[in-house]
Amino acid sequence: MKAIEFATILTILAGCTNGQKNQPRVVNSHPPIADLRLIRIEEPQDGAIFPLGDNIHISIKQTGNVAPDSVVLSVNGARVERLGGLTYELSTGGLKMGTQSISLAAWKSGSRQIAGVSVKLKSNFKPEKLTYRVVRSYPHDGRAYTQGLFYHDGYLYEGTGQEGESSLRKVELETGKVLRSINLGREYFGEGIALLKGMIYQLTWTSGIGFIYDFNTFNNLGSFTYATQGWGLTTNGKELIMSNGSNIISFMEPSGFSEVSRIEVFDDVGPVKMLNELEYINGKIYANVYLTDRIVIINAETGAVTADVDLKGILSPSDKTGSEDVLNGIAYDFQGNRLFVTGKYWPKLFEVKLVPVGKR
Repeated sequence: MKAIEFATILTILAGCTNGQKNQPRVVNSHPPIADLRLIRIEEPQDGAIFPLGDNIHISIKQTGNVAPDSVVLSVNGARVERLGGLTYELSTGGLKMGTQSISLAAWKSGSRQIAGVSVKLKSNFKPEKLTYRVVRSYPHDGRAYTQGLFYHDGYLYEGTGQEGESSLRKVELETGKVLRSINLGREYFGEGIALLKGMIYQLTWTSGIGFIYDFNTFNNLGSFTYATQGWGLTTNGKELIMSNGSNIISFMEPSGFSEVSRIEVFDDVGPVKMLNELEYINGKIYANVYLTDRIVIINAETGAVTADVDLKGILSPSDKTGSEDVLNGIAYDFQGNRLFVTGKYWPKLFEVKLVPVGKR
């Protein structure tokens, strides 16, 4: 099995002066060991994926004739235990899903070697398989490249994309009529939107800037910046929740848009990437998976995919004109318990009920 070796970090312990004035400083230290290599990690391999809750078998091997004085295991920067041998069973029960950094510090005569690997923890259960039943369909602007969507007090609010076409809109549900809109600058590609405390936040794709609007007037109140791409946006009522096209969902504080926490989204197979438009519903995050007909339902605390929704065929062939793009757009009516979905350049928006596969 391929061993993973990391660069050696040498720490030299120094003595101090004898305390007498004007005496030259005498350093009492162990001589450095050039290119210190005491151990290597045999297991696990870098990048390995394990189910959450399983033990991770750690196996190390001494690389030469010089045995370390001690080996200390740390996970994600926190000390776990001093090893008593060359193997260790690491419990993952108290860890979060996603990337875990495992490091071993091997000490010899005051010098230290660090060896480490990175592994991932995936979900330990299969998501529930769901499909849909269409309750009702509504007109939708087929010229709207839908990137963000939410429902509030009887109306839909929609963020659209494409450079030169990006906008923020208030839309009448029953007719699809645009009641109010504001266009973004032609250089911006609009993305997800969310309403929080009387303000609408809107992301852009690759510009690293987002905009804040007054909910009632759409007057621009300011902007914010971020270091990743902007894809989907929603809120739990306290924080803004953002996707960036990977399997990472970030929780952002609204005043400065800095990251408070994050989850990594996994199902029982591995990471679920390309997470796009988001909607937070009763402790779960509903996310479109870009370029698919899927919505995954995610535990907002752990990142585990609890359900996988197949929306294939929701836009019938008779409704297609040839300009339609992929499924994208999720909105929820909290008072009426109604779920809405649509897509980029789709002529219809659908109210749907999610049902187990086989019970459609």
